[in-house]
Amino acid sequence: MNDCMIETVNLTKRYGEQTSVSALNLHVQKGRIYGLLGRNGAGKTTTMRMLLGLTKPTSGDIRLFGEPLAGHERALLPRIGCMIESPGFYPNLTGTENLQIFARLRGVRRGAIQDALSVVGLPYRDKKLFSQYSLGMKQRLAIALAVMHSPDMLILDEPVNGLDPIGIAEMRASLRKLCDEKGITILISSHILSEMALLADDIGIIDRGKLLEEGNLAELEARADSYIRFSVSDAARSAQIIGDVFQRPKMSLQDSGTLLVHDTSVHTAEIIRTLVQNGVDVYDVHKREDSLEDYFRRVTGGEGIG
Repeated sequence: MNDCMIETVNLTKRYGEQTSVSALNLHVQKGRIYGLLGRNGAGKTTTMRMLLGLTKPTSGDIRLFGEPLAGHERALLPRIGCMIESPGFYPNLTGTENLQIFARLRGVRRGAIQDALSVVGLPYRDKKLFSQYSLGMKQRLAIALAVMHSPDMLILDEPVNGLDPIGIAEMRASLRKLCDEKGITILISSHILSEMALLADDIGIIDRGKLLEEGNLAELEARADSYIRFSVSDAARSAQIIGDVFQRPKMSLQDSGTLLVHDTSVHTAEIIRTLVQNGVDVYDVHKREDSLEDYFRRVTGGEGIG
């Protein structure tokens, strides 16, 4: 794929007899937010650790920025910021003081600290100690550390885990800003579907180490089974009338008296009125709109994401 920042080919990780990740084929596009969705234990963290060179794959290939990771770790990995586990910040120092220590260790320019704090909405040279930070502030400081060296890509494992709704909203705004204003590509794992639906451009569903689905949010929403079911006196004639009047929405005949209209944006009342005016009896109408959660529950075998 063009502009593929992360591409894996049959990426597999086994621990003895247990397969944690199985033949995974990920495609993370440049300048987008990719949400890797799955329950706890689905293989998300193991996948990210392999992408960062922290765990060696059993088999398969990883390409970052269009280059193979194997043999090019020193050139590629510094271009990535990550948050796999919470960094070891000093509780008796401020956020700025903590970042200053990491900046000296990494040889990062001094002005980068203020820039990184600004991106995540934390004050520069604030007097509050890290031990006094809320969980949301601690998570945002970890993101600031991850972006302080101006990476091209972020890999974040469950960054909203444990946050309250306000903290989640703040984290979402920070990540969207990094992607939209800084052009940073972001791979983020989560088991919180509702948040990924608000944040991610593209989504991959991982379950028991296997990637079940991958696509942009609109594509996945289109796969959800939503329809309006009409019980009518003549389903075939109803389909012809609806097709002529309502710009041929997608439809399917269940039997001679049941018609499904798969475009739920069509006004139901107008369809009923049109059918009756054309001599078709309408006995019952039922609207079904699957949520993404419903769809994910189906593809994961009924157990869902959370």
